[in-house]
Amino acid sequence: MNELSTEDERQVAALEFDVFAKHCPSRQVLDHLTGRWGVLVLAGLRKGPARFNALRRRIDGVSEKMLAQTLQALERDGFVSREVLTGMPPSVNYSLTPLGETTADHLMAFISHIEANMPAVLASQESHTAATPARLPLTTGSARTPTRQGRTPFAQTTGR
Repeated sequence: MNELSTEDERQVAALEFDVFAKHCPSRQVLDHLTGRWGVLVLAGLRKGPARFNALRRRIDGVSEKMLAQTLQALERDGFVSREVLTGMPPSVNYSLTPLGETTADHLMAFISHIEANMPAVLASQESHTAATPARLPLTTGSARTPTRQGRTPFAQTTGR
């Protein structure tokens, strides 16, 4: 890991991060944490270190590719630690860093809040669906349906 010099640490400490600013690096970190799998990876590791496949089983529905990408991003950001274990076959354990642990605590509170309020959320969704008139598709399909030649009827009639 790269160590920061004292001067670098002072410069970083002097920065003001604003997640609402378009180019602020905190936006990318927020995306890694709150993306579809980031929250679940941190919550899954909150129970303790896990191997890749154990974590994959714990997080139902995540693909191998997405789990690997999420773990790499969270490791790069300093939330997850990766430890290669010697042996045959070699294996890897993932665990939370101290930063990951405190972040996971906040996310667990958020998850608990969502789970506790799901009856209200479902009721709101149901009433919204009942009050919203059925929407027609944006296109009727006939003008956009490709023909055997791969051209739409509009393109055939206009020569485009």
